Amino acid sequence: MTDQISVLFVCVENSNRSQMAQAFAKIHGGERVIAHSAGSRPSGKVNPKAVAAMAELGYDLSTHASKGLEPFNGQSIDAAVTMGCGDACPLVNAKRRIDWQIPDPREMPPEEFRKVRDLIGEKVKALLTELGVS
Repeated sequence: MTDQISVLFVCVENSNRSQMAQAFAKIHGGERVIAHSAGSRPSGKVNPKAVAAMAELGYDLSTHASKGLEPFNGQSIDAAVTMGCGDACPLVNAKRRIDWQIPDPREMPPEEFRKVRDLIGEKVKALLTELGVS
């Protein structure tokens, strides 16, 4: 497929926000989007709350793994999105850098976690529209 857009979502642990953003990019972008997520200090696991929250929407986040930024060093990405955690991707060659101020839902109760999940979903949809993915 031609004209694919590559997007990297970054947070500290790569266990909640960036994982859900990657999932939403896959859901809404389909084959037009190559979505990745990574963390500056990956936890090594995806939060079960994130897995449960995305399962409610029919997405299996249990197939994802928490990973670091190293594989993306020097790689060209159309957009790198940090999730409001002060992370930077200095070695990622991003055409566009975006910072979303999104609270870390890690310790939130399920209803608050879902609000963060839904906020991420809306922001991903808006980003894909900005990037020309319909």
